[in-house]
Amino acid sequence: MERRQLGGTDIEVSRIILGCGNFGGIGSAPQFFGQGESEDEAFRIMDAAWELGITTFDTADAYGGGQSETTIGKWMASRGVRPEISTKTFNPMAEGQDHGLARARIVRQIESSLDRLGVDAVDVYLAHDFDPDVPVEETVATFEGLIDLKLIKAYGVSNFDAQQLEAVLAIAKPAILQNSYSLLDRADEGGLVQLCLELGIAYTPFGPLAGGWLTGKYKPDEPPPDGSRMAMRPGPYEHLRRPETFTALDGLAEIAKRRGVDSATLAMAWLLAQPGVTAVVVGPRRPKHLEPALRALEQPLSAADAEEVGSLFA
Repeated sequence: MERRQLGGTDIEVSRIILGCGNFGGIGSAPQFFGQGESEDEAFRIMDAAWELGITTFDTADAYGGGQSETTIGKWMASRGVRPEISTKTFNPMAEGQDHGLARARIVRQIESSLDRLGVDAVDVYLAHDFDPDVPVEETVATFEGLIDLKLIKAYGVSNFDAQQLEAVLAIAKPAILQNSYSLLDRADEGGLVQLCLELGIAYTPFGPLAGGWLTGKYKPDEPPPDGSRMAMRPGPYEHLRRPETFTALDGLAEIAKRRGVDSATLAMAWLLAQPGVTAVVVGPRRPKHLEPALRALEQPLSAADAEEVGSLFA
């Protein structure tokens, strides 16, 4: 497994990061707490990832209402191993609970995350979203304090746009930016991705397959498969249901067939070929869903090939 340095830190991460947002829920959405992968299923996914050399796990305090962190903690204790861990805070842990990046809340949340994970410190701690109600200076100072207390090694931000990241950069340089980025979500392309590359900030995108769209599983005029993102939480991806998307996906499938791979592998290879991408967060529902990412590492795209693939979705 290829590894990369995380920004200007001394932390190294596996080029493929295991996203654990489906352990005990579907992300941070309270209506899906208790769904997603069971503890046994999550253990099988983590076992497979570790065996493949994926040694960096990404989670959040609100994933599954805390179940994701708890499950990772139990797995580490039972296996006697310690992956690099990134976790996040901002979203409420349950319907009606508080959220945000105020100092008191961050301190409370990191302590509860460490308890659930069963560790003394996490490698990376992320603001899971921008908080317009709390001064950025307060949030950054709190993160810096957590480093001084040796509760975290580095910090970063997630789901921040350019203006929000600039607000942080006016005070300090985060180690990492984690946003959605894929062939079907290129809002960060050029701007934020290039800025991170120039400043030495690690860029670790999530959603590399756009909720399954880049696997080719969704078809025009057909209902989405049971258990898929479009069946359970279609909102973030509903805008993709248009003829232009399906035309581009057909082109992706043609190039993939020509290269002897599937569409998911080619989409992952395109993302890994982007110069500003440090590592990619992959959130599998089954161990076999890790395979496209591994194949993409084994069969990297040249710059010309990546440009051909990217032009389909321009």
